[in-house]
Amino acid sequence: MTRTTSLLSAAVALATLLGATEGALAQGMCEQLWVERNSIFKARGYCFKTSRAISYFGNAGCVYDVESMVPLSPGERARVAQIRSMERQYGCR
Repeated sequence: MTRTTSLLSAAVALATLLGATEGALAQGMCEQLWVERNSIFKARGYCFKTSRAISYFGNAGCVYDVESMVPLSPGERARVAQIRSMERQYGCR
């Protein structure tokens, strides 16, 4: 193996590692955003529909089946919109 080939292999390995790290960071950010957004809805009585959200937050005491009917303050609505924008930006599912 030549020095150039060795350096190229090292560069590819580093790029792969950095890509994986960025992916892991984005996934961690997606999880944090999901929890924050849904915590807002949980606090206001939303009844979750997905098994993931029900498992994480539960539905005890929920009263609103329709997300748009949940009585959020203007600040909460703005934060939810901001979080959704960030989730799109990070490619969250």
